[in-house]
Amino acid sequence: MFREITRFKQALPKEECIEILKTQLRGVLAVQGDDGYPYALPINHYYNEADGRLYFHSGSKGHKIESILRDPKASFCVYDEGFRRDGEWALNIRSVIVFGRIEVIEDREKIYEISRQLSYKFTNDTDYIEREIKHAGPRTFMFALIPEHITGKLVNEA
Repeated sequence: MFREITRFKQALPKEECIEILKTQLRGVLAVQGDDGYPYALPINHYYNEADGRLYFHSGSKGHKIESILRDPKASFCVYDEGFRRDGEWALNIRSVIVFGRIEVIEDREKIYEISRQLSYKFTNDTDYIEREIKHAGPRTFMFALIPEHITGKLVNEA
């Protein structure tokens, strides 16, 4: 059902894909938008090693939410900042694409815990995080992307 990478020599091992999902701050989520048009947006995420899912938080209304509720299939692309090899001008970028289905998270305590973990990717200020959860937590819409297929590759811009 899912395609393998055409340039298989550039494929990243699964462990490296997971590391990129864990360390990068944001990626691009693509869902089926209005009238069959793809809808892709930058969004931050949290990769949970315990269950292998990607978690996202959001407001409870809008194009993204309507699209997710209409069709749970999605993809999520993350890429790193890249690197240059000595003497080369071209950037080498590692990217990962996750295909899967979205599940809405209803459990408030789980939403708060995942929100904490996501926040720690950006700051260690526990007081700030707890204030934000207290203030915005009750309105937070959270969803998980349950991976069905993960691919990663190293691409050279040259």
